[in-house]
Amino acid sequence: PQFNQTPAMEETQSLIRLLSSTPVFLFPYLLILCSQFPAVSSQEILLPSDVGRHADRLNTYIIHVRPPPFPSNSEGQQYLESWYRSFLPHLPLDSGEPRLLYAYHHVISGFSARVTEEELAAMREMDGFLAAHPDELLPLHTTYTPSFLGLQPTGPGLWNTSNLGEGIIIGVLDTGINPNHTSFRCSVPPPPPTWAGRCDFNPGECSNKIIGARAFTRGLHASAGRRTTLLLSQATGPYDTEGHGTHTAGTAAGCFVPGASSYGQAEGTAAGMAPSAHLAIYKVCGADGCPNSDILAGLDAAIEDGVDVVSLSLGGPSRPFYVDSVAIGTFAAMEKGIFVSCAAGNSGPSPRSLSNEAPWMLTVGASNVDRSIRATVKLGNGLQYYGESLYQPSTFPPNTLPLVYAGACSPSSLSRVDVEGKVVVCDVGGGVDRASKSINVNDANAAAMVLANTASEGYTLTADPYVLPASRVTFQDGTNIKAYAMSAPSPTAVIVFEGTVMGEPVAPAVAYFSSRGPNRASPGILKPDIVGPGLNVLAAWPSPVGVPSSNFNIISGTSMATPHLSGIAALLKKVHPDWSPAAIKSAIITTATIFDKKGLRIQDQTGNPASYFAMGSGEVSPENAASPGMVYDLPTGDYLKYLCGLKYTDAQVSTVARRAVRCSTVGVIPEDQLNYPSFRVSLTAANGYARTVSRTVTYVGEAAGAVCQVLVTPPPGVLVVVSPTELVFTAAVQKQQFSVSVKKTGSGTAAEASGNLRWVCTGGELFMSPIVVSY
Repeated sequence: PQFNQTPAMEETQSLIRLLSSTPVFLFPYLLILCSQFPAVSSQEILLPSDVGRHADRLNTYIIHVRPPPFPSNSEGQQYLESWYRSFLPHLPLDSGEPRLLYAYHHVISGFSARVTEEELAAMREMDGFLAAHPDELLPLHTTYTPSFLGLQPTGPGLWNTSNLGEGIIIGVLDTGINPNHTSFRCSVPPPPPTWAGRCDFNPGECSNKIIGARAFTRGLHASAGRRTTLLLSQATGPYDTEGHGTHTAGTAAGCFVPGASSYGQAEGTAAGMAPSAHLAIYKVCGADGCPNSDILAGLDAAIEDGVDVVSLSLGGPSRPFYVDSVAIGTFAAMEKGIFVSCAAGNSGPSPRSLSNEAPWMLTVGASNVDRSIRATVKLGNGLQYYGESLYQPSTFPPNTLPLVYAGACSPSSLSRVDVEGKVVVCDVGGGVDRASKSINVNDANAAAMVLANTASEGYTLTADPYVLPASRVTFQDGTNIKAYAMSAPSPTAVIVFEGTVMGEPVAPAVAYFSSRGPNRASPGILKPDIVGPGLNVLAAWPSPVGVPSSNFNIISGTSMATPHLSGIAALLKKVHPDWSPAAIKSAIITTATIFDKKGLRIQDQTGNPASYFAMGSGEVSPENAASPGMVYDLPTGDYLKYLCGLKYTDAQVSTVARRAVRCSTVGVIPEDQLNYPSFRVSLTAANGYARTVSRTVTYVGEAAGAVCQVLVTPPPGVLVVVSPTELVFTAAVQKQQFSVSVKKTGSGTAAEASGNLRWVCTGGELFMSPIVVSY
């Protein structure tokens, strides 16, 4: 998720917003100083004499160094921290604050610290130094969604076979949590003996549900400046003052809560995807975002504590993996057997707008569900258009009112139109956020507002809590309403508020904001991987919002989709404890559906069939993922060969791996040859517009002597040949290999062409992999 944040008007207001527990309307489309040890001798750094007196010259860096030789396991951590400190100057900061923010033990071989440019330049000359990157803030990228995805509380389904995720630990890195929310106060068994974490809440607030809670905010404090840091110290601990973390944790593993609703809408029994799973909370984000240094510290602790799943509803722009802290940190988690689910980002529908593109993580986009909170716009000409609004007033008059169009609905555009007592049509955008538009229109004494989507937003409608009667409508409907308002001699309209309506005709569909591929960091890996519910998701909120007041809120973003997949991964981990993270990811990807509830191809925000760059392999299907028949498993060592195949240097691969790696020794795997659950192939003149790639599948079904036959839907203009066309498995966990040859057949050119291959097995399993070819 990333927050749709409005600029701070004044320093005081932004500080109050950060520290106050009063809820604010955020719409995410949606981050111990140790004592010196003498085991390693310090390396002398020559510095200007006044460096320590100039805090404004200090910046926070994440610094990668070669690992030292450990004298023994018992002295390992102390020795490691002493090694890190040997790179830092002895000169203290004039402020008294520590230079060393974090000494990382698992996620990277290195540390984060506050240094000047001169100090960093001196550090680069030291033996053992690898790389340094400035710390940065990454943006933060359900009563009904379990049922929509097919999870049922009764019967023989996945919730039953997994015991609702009992015994699985989900680590949530976000803005913290409200431990007293009803979504986290249910009775679950104690955590497994492998749990090694701690809970920093007050006595009585930790439980078998929330078994861990820690705050990592040194990077956030350092980035905010000393004055803000002093005020932030009043809000220490893992408590959530923003809402985002409580919402994502509730979506992943919230308890069953009857009668949940927001603004009186979407009422039902709230539940996370894995209602009996344990939660370990790592607060690494504030109102302004999530520093990489804090994210790495949270990941470091999650690995140490023994979580099974990590949920990351955050991310930054695309970049090479050796300078991507999230990619590096999650690589370490993957090597420890931890499944990682990450948000694709909220920069859609622009192509190549993804966050979190590494193949060892599940990259999650956002889709809608077939529930709307309807506000129908009826025009004086008899036409009506369905819109949405979370605010559903019961006293809005049923009679039509004059209708006017006021552009972006800024104060200046409203001043040029007589809007008093009228229904005002506003365009989304124009430098004015949606909440401000409703405030501006209300301040101008208008009666109601119709908010018209932009072309890029298309058919995606968020249900927002406006300050006056309002309806948000699609781009096409908004165009029609504006045309009527500007051409009819006496245009009129009324908004009819119909509340929660089930059976939205087009669902699931990809939300406009969900970031799109292709993958910039690794073009040969198809991303995103999957989509899940991320539009108008109801889940826990740390404080009451709305009228009637409720501790649940409805927000949108790939942040909301990500914990759905984290919870589903927890269910699969419970049912298949021997599956690797790659196997769980394969099961999710290959059993997804590309069809909506009416059996038609999933659409994007334009109403056209969604591409694989928009929806990944499709909408997650939890029940099918539990029995995929086959999986594409992946030895962790193959990722090193893959990184070498990206033409990274030995030093760059070593940075990701946290140990010395020589590509000449480990070997090379081209991107498209990685044993990934999808196919992304480039046909060029250099390869004669033909390419053969191979995959290895592992049988995980139950049918003895299973036979799987291939069905191919080739991309247009491409010949696809799979060999062999039949796979025979005579034993469980047996592996078989097949090849896929693609060849351009036409004379034309296409940016991308898509198809798929499906394996249909005698056990009834259907195993599908997307094929995307460029030529």
